[in-house]
Amino acid sequence: MLVKIYGSAVFGVEATTITVEVNIDKGIGYHLVGLPDNAIKESSYRISAALNNNNYKLPGKKITINMAPADLRKEGSAYDLTLAIGILAASGQIKSDKIGDYLIMGELSLDGSLQPIKGALPIAIKAREEGFKGFILPKQNAKEAAIVNNLKVYGVENITEVISFFDEKSDLSETVIDTRAEFYKNLNNPEFDFADVKGQESVKRSMEIAAAGGHNIILIGPPGSGKTMLSKRLPSILPPMTLQEALETTKIHSVVGKVKDSGLITQRPFRSPHHTISDVALVGGGQYPQPGEISLSHNGVLFLDELPEFKRTVLEVMRQPLEDREVTISRAKFTVTYPSSFMLVASMNPSPSGYFNDPNAPVTSSPAEMQRYLSKISGPLLDRIDIHIEVNPVPFEKLSEEQINEPSKAIRERVTKAREIQMLRFSEYKNTHYNAQMGVKQIRKYCKLNDNSKTLLKNAMERLNLSARAYDRILKVSRTIADLEGVNEISSSHISEAIQYRSLDREGWLG
Repeated sequence: MLVKIYGSAVFGVEATTITVEVNIDKGIGYHLVGLPDNAIKESSYRISAALNNNNYKLPGKKITINMAPADLRKEGSAYDLTLAIGILAASGQIKSDKIGDYLIMGELSLDGSLQPIKGALPIAIKAREEGFKGFILPKQNAKEAAIVNNLKVYGVENITEVISFFDEKSDLSETVIDTRAEFYKNLNNPEFDFADVKGQESVKRSMEIAAAGGHNIILIGPPGSGKTMLSKRLPSILPPMTLQEALETTKIHSVVGKVKDSGLITQRPFRSPHHTISDVALVGGGQYPQPGEISLSHNGVLFLDELPEFKRTVLEVMRQPLEDREVTISRAKFTVTYPSSFMLVASMNPSPSGYFNDPNAPVTSSPAEMQRYLSKISGPLLDRIDIHIEVNPVPFEKLSEEQINEPSKAIRERVTKAREIQMLRFSEYKNTHYNAQMGVKQIRKYCKLNDNSKTLLKNAMERLNLSARAYDRILKVSRTIADLEGVNEISSSHISEAIQYRSLDREGWLG
């Protein structure tokens, strides 16, 4: 008897429906074809034990299973439940009338219980697109898949629940999520707050500008000056995520199995990989491509602590994603694209010892040592970072103050207003939403300077020997500063402040 049952494979952040054809005929054997990986080939042992432990069995006949399309590589143990139900239906142990109406996925334990799968959200989206009546999957993934409306999602704990459902002995309980209510419930509860930060007013100001325009920023300062603490609080002043951004972010995290019990990610991601990370782990890839840290940072913040300690090859592969805001990974048979629209926040010591031109420092570095240290970061990468800011240690007097500092909520309100101005300005452009995304034509159109501003910028360019890309960065940051003030024209004061945020271009830093 031949039975067709449906599963799904995830490539990039999109799902593809897999038709599993199960045929049982005279003879003995178990044949699985259609480019399955080892995890799928091993499924026969899990399926056999799970069925035996629940009073069912593999038929003692010739079982042939084809996973179509046959030229598409399938991977992972998430097809266990699909194959098991297909075998039971093809052998007549359960009814097969309704099987084709549902998309079924799940990893089996030997006792028949189900383990969570990866990619439940993109699979659910595809199931709705293709008109399936419902999606049956492990209970741990049910909330994640139930984010998709107009699709019945059934979370199950054991294979016996699925068998009883298709035999019409019992019904499955549908998981229903009010996506908008879930979204707004946890939207405005950031973990860290700028109210906890003592002093560092200039750094707070630079981070407010960075958040308002979506600019990349690097913090330069000695150990203990608060670089990491400040960086962790940046997501708390970014504009709240939109529902569309939350869905995009959840989709990427779903692919790698990092969605928590709530189902929907409502806080902007903050990823902080260790400096020993490989280039594949950072940008994504592998034999079966998976999103890397920069894609997991989509719509959020990627924090690289101690930037010069990262391998140069790792940093260089970031240049293209920083410009294009997406990562394309090509293999012989397929190409996948992951979104990577993130804010880069980096930190570094000003010298190998961590102290530079500090008369009270226990250890100092020579100019040659410092030059070697800074040369680990390429000029092109630094040019892609809009704001360079020095972070100085906070004096005791500031640390011991008891006054209440400005909370993140107040800063976020100003940032959100500036972003609204930018959204209105760029409403006619499909891929531009805030100032950091402006291209050359948009910079020329929206960053016009008066004579005083032009003279000031020209002098700075000549004295600091800035590149053309740095020139554009200054104009973008100036535009953001003007937006925070709610003015349309960029003045010389805006240009002057933006120039101050190019610390690493000044004489004495890079030589």
